[in-house]
Amino acid sequence: MTIRVLLADDQALLRSAFRVLVDSEPDMEVVGEASDGAEAVRLAKEQRADVVLMDIRMPGTDGLAATRLISADPALAQVRVVILTTFEVDDYVVQSLRAGASGFLGKGSEPEELLSAIRLAAGGEALLSPAATKGLIARFLAQGGADDGRDPARSDRLDALTVREREVLVQVAGGHSNDEIAERLEVSPLTVKTHVNRAMAKLGARDRAQLVVIAYESGLVRPRMD
Repeated sequence: MTIRVLLADDQALLRSAFRVLVDSEPDMEVVGEASDGAEAVRLAKEQRADVVLMDIRMPGTDGLAATRLISADPALAQVRVVILTTFEVDDYVVQSLRAGASGFLGKGSEPEELLSAIRLAAGGEALLSPAATKGLIARFLAQGGADDGRDPARSDRLDALTVREREVLVQVAGGHSNDEIAERLEVSPLTVKTHVNRAMAKLGARDRAQLVVIAYESGLVRPRMD
């Protein structure tokens, strides 16, 4: 299946470079280009995009607002957003994850990283760039919630999860793949995938990135401050 990619960046030169890179891959194609967030939302729907590479800072409707609009639209439930940022570890990262992005990537990343990010996002995986440590992400996620880093409303939602689903959620929040979780919990990767999908359905999460956010904001996983 060909991954349909939408490019959203106000710099035409960058869009052109990304288009050449993406279109060079046999399993993906660029289906549209947007210079602002409003256009990105419109094209995501019109072109049936699978993944949107979204710049944060754009005129008019910025990337964060556009990501929120895409995440809130049931008609765009299949669309995954990868935020492109110049600063890989800052408050924008947290805002993008909370807005519904599947992850983020620095604009200075290698071409192979960008292509891998598209494939991971299309497959429903959470994407954190190599330069952004889990500890820093956790610390930012803890900010802006309840005083103790726990969101009571989201904590109550965890009551719907089984013990095993909670265990899997903790592992997902640690950035582990299904195969790694399967090895840690001594179950099959298929069983892990089933637990992940059930947790997503019960918690109303679009993808694994949203499970990570919920795990930290609910207090199920505590941020490492070292």
